[in-house]
Order: sequence, then structure tokens, then C-alpha cells
Amino acid sequence: MKIPFSTVDYMHREQRQQMLDAFARVYDSNWFIQGKECSAFEDDFAKYIGASFCIGCGNGMDAIYLILRALNIGHGDEVIIPAHTFIATALAVTHAGATPVLVDVDYETCNINPDFIEAAITSKTKAIMPVHLYGQPADMETIKEIAQKYNLKTIEDSAQAHGAFYKEKRTGTLGDAAAFSFYPGKNLGALGDGGAVVTSDPVLAEKVRAIGNYGSFKKYHHEYAGINSRLDEVQASLMQVKLKHLDRWTSGRKLIAERYLKEISNPKITLPKIASRCDHVWHLFVVKVEDRDLFQKYLAEQEIGTLIHYPIPIHLQKAYTGCAHPRGSLPVTEKLATQIISLPIYYGMESEKVDYVIEKVNRY
Repeated sequence: MKIPFSTVDYMHREQRQQMLDAFARVYDSNWFIQGKECSAFEDDFAKYIGASFCIGCGNGMDAIYLILRALNIGHGDEVIIPAHTFIATALAVTHAGATPVLVDVDYETCNINPDFIEAAITSKTKAIMPVHLYGQPADMETIKEIAQKYNLKTIEDSAQAHGAFYKEKRTGTLGDAAAFSFYPGKNLGALGDGGAVVTSDPVLAEKVRAIGNYGSFKKYHHEYAGINSRLDEVQASLMQVKLKHLDRWTSGRKLIAERYLKEISNPKITLPKIASRCDHVWHLFVVKVEDRDLFQKYLAEQEIGTLIHYPIPIHLQKAYTGCAHPRGSLPVTEKLATQIISLPIYYGMESEKVDYVIEKVNRY
């Protein structure tokens, strides 16, 4: 039995006609940038998240960059981020002109460990940017307490946690602003690149929109040295369709995760832990295995697709050679990089395929 690591096929087949109708609506309108489709999606997504404003942009990395620019965070400033995350989190800080300061993570949740944050704060620190990794919210209550103590901004990287709850609030409403990615593989994905900034601060929202539109509030009047990062009408129309089904699709992912958690019993496999007060939306189901590479090879032989998120930590990437974090300085992150592997999980994954994955994992 061949099982892909992930596929959007089931979602897209379900909504094929609605997606085609949405595309046709945009096609026939002859209006492709900054039109009513993007405006409608922004309204829908802000309402879904529970925030006042949503500003569509080109991708998730741009969303982080736009927030930093709008908060006047740049050259000479530092932003605290988790060491274990996709490099885009750090790159956005770098491209804004600031310095990403990496903090080690909690081994069980893989999210930033608040116990290490205060030691990383300096007079240059302007913000803490937790990542809700793999679909699980970070410990936002503790993080916000630290941010308030030092008068820092809190920026959520919510690229992997669409719809997740921390206590009674969705991610995206827990800090000053949040960045979302709509990369096609995300729980809410476009059919290309896309992203959004979500906030309830009207001044910040207005500035984010302007900076993403060449720094302009009014055509040919440029307040800032902005960039071109806008969510196009086609992607916005398609995601209007998909957003209506996101919670149902997430429920499907949760059922698979529940089975993995209950039925995978191999002592060689360390299963993910759901933190208290958190609702996990299972963008990824990440386990830890001491002999990870052999395990991945074994699953490949069983025709089970897997991926590793992320095999090389940011501070060991060539792009960050010379950063302030030498090898050995972030031991949990470096350990995770040798152990983590993501098992198949996607909406529409048939029960017999879940059975097969569980059986093969337990037999390893």
C-alpha cells in the first residue's frame, strides 16, 4: 500500500466545482489585484480568527516582514525567535534589518521554551516572536508576561496553526499581530503562495497595508519605502471557498492524530505531547526516533511517505554562518534535528491507510 506524506487531493475534489466557480468569477470580472475578492476573504478570515483586521499579502515570510516594518523594528534591533522553526521566521527578521536571536525550545512540544527567553533579552530587544509549531500554540500566557515586563512587542508566527485555540482564543489574537502563511500544504492553503497579517490594532493594520502596497495609502503618494506584497484575487476567491470547510477538515486531521496517539505503541517512538490549554490542529504529526534515518528508510521501503521538519537548525545553516549561536549552544534544537520525523496526516486519509501506518510503525 502506497501512502503519500500529504495530499490536498481529497479537499480539492470535494470542492472542485465551487473552486472552479470562484475562479470563473474572478476570470470574468477582469479584476485581479486589490478587488472585492481579497476584501471579502480578509473580512472572513479576520472574523474566523476573532481579530479586527486582516491584510492579505504575498506569503507568510512577507507577513512577518510587514509586521516588523510596521512596528519600526529594523537595524540595530533584536527579535527573539525559537531556534527550532522554518528558516523563514529568521529570514524575515534579517530582511527587516534586525537580528534574530535564537532561543532553545521545549523538547516535548518543540515550541519556544519561555524559561530561556529572559536570558536572551538585551537593551536591543524589541519583540518576542513565538512560532505555533506543527499546529500547536506556544505558551503564550508566559511569553506575554515576559513581553509586558520588558515592554516588548509580541508577534505570533501562526503559519502552521490556522484555527488552533490557546485557552478560548484562536492563534492570531494572542499578541500585537500575527503572521499567517497560505502555502498550498498548510491546513488552509492557496493554490499558490499567499499570506496574511492579522491584528486588532487599527494603526498597525493601516501601516501594514500601506507598506505592502509600495508604501502607499493613496495611489502615487508613498509614505514609506514599501514593497509589493499583496494577496491576489484568484487566491483570495479560492480560499473563501476553503475557509468554510477548514474546521471540518481540521477535525479529520484530529481523528487521525488521535488514532496515532492511542495506537502507536512502539517504545522506540516518542509521540508528540499536547500541552495544557492548547488545541492542536495537527499541521504535522511529528514523532522522535533515536535512529531516525534508519526509521525513515524502513518506512520508505513500506511505501510510507515521511518528511523531516527541520534537519538542519537555523544557526547551523550556511546563511547564518557567523551568527551568535555556535554549534552546541542550542542543545535541544540540535538534538531534535537528529530525531524528528513527520508521519502522514491529511484530510481524507482512509482508515485502512491509517491502520497500515500504525501497523508498520509498531513493527519497526
